[in-house]
Amino acid sequence: MSRKYLIVAAIIALASCSAPASATRTLEVNGYTNIEITGYALLGCGRDDNYSTGFIATAPNGVRVRGVVCGGVFKGDTIRLT
Repeated sequence: MSRKYLIVAAIIALASCSAPASATRTLEVNGYTNIEITGYALLGCGRDDNYSTGFIATAPNGVRVRGVVCGGVFKGDTIRLT
């Protein structure tokens, strides 16, 4: 029984490390369109970032790209393309 609780806790913890609304807002402000949020990106950001949200979108130049929006409480968001 306790193993199930650990698995559920891990899933909840990982899900809370994503910020879909903030990522979408950051991407829109920077000219990205057709945004699809893919969820938490495990290895997408640095250790100083509080959240890591994966995405697929159309870049301002019209190219379809994949990436991660990284961010923290006391810093702005960063868009990283993968």
